Amino acid sequence: MEFLFPNSGVQTQLWLPPLVALIISFCTSMAGVSGAFLLLPFQMSVLGFTSPAVSPTNLIFNIVAIPGGVVRFVREGRMVWPLAVTMLIGTLPGVFAGGILRLSLLPDPRVFKVFVGVVLMYIGARLVADAVRSRGSPAEPTPQQQSKDSSVRVEHFDLRTLRYQFRGETYRCSPASLGLVCLLIGVVGGAYGVGGGSIIAPYLVAVLRLPVHTIAGATLLSTFATSVVGVVFYQAVAPWYAGTGQPVAPDWLLGSLFGVGGLLGIYLGARAQRFIRASWLKALLSALILFVAVRYVGGYFW
Repeated sequence: MEFLFPNSGVQTQLWLPPLVALIISFCTSMAGVSGAFLLLPFQMSVLGFTSPAVSPTNLIFNIVAIPGGVVRFVREGRMVWPLAVTMLIGTLPGVFAGGILRLSLLPDPRVFKVFVGVVLMYIGARLVADAVRSRGSPAEPTPQQQSKDSSVRVEHFDLRTLRYQFRGETYRCSPASLGLVCLLIGVVGGAYGVGGGSIIAPYLVAVLRLPVHTIAGATLLSTFATSVVGVVFYQAVAPWYAGTGQPVAPDWLLGSLFGVGGLLGIYLGARAQRFIRASWLKALLSALILFVAVRYVGGYFW
């Protein structure tokens, strides 16, 4: 029997949201993203949830789903704390600007789908470009080799340089530059309703060339924090949009059901990640992302 969620108007089986969230988050969490970027298209296209309230509902999924995966990464020594702090400082202010952008310029579902499609195309294109560049690189460690030494050791951290070691290799980036990029990503993530992790992860991997196995914990933690801020923002401004006929406040029950499935999926994905080749993760994400992106952008014109 189908259940009607009064806040969003969605009518579906109670078991469907957690099941879909579990499958999506298990696959995407291994690449450092919660799966919210694919869950939002599911809500819009399958469940028919197209009002602005879909963005904060998607953020509730992050809040419920992410903690288990973060705990797992911390326990296994794969949380790069300076990287997580840098992303938090950059993305949090942008979330507020993104929320305003969503409500003022993107309330039309058709226009918002194009926005979503363009963001997804960027993510998918970055991953594909990175995969092409990596074709001539040395062979990846096997999953068995990866599972033996998965901890990260931070060597240096200040405003100019973050340097850490992972499996005998040294990686570095500029926290100051990354913080500025994260500010812009926070705006996009706040408008989309994903917290920004799914956008920053491809940037860290494809542009900064950081290993996907080391950035997953930090991006998930950043996504969790920005999602909390985003939900608070949408809930606070909801009374000002009460008479517009377009719900703005999140559907807490629907978002929580997605979150329960995502909690289990992300935890299992965090456990399985070190046994999976990074190239496989990139290929899986690229295929999923580009499929949804082409459908959304093409659907506006055709």
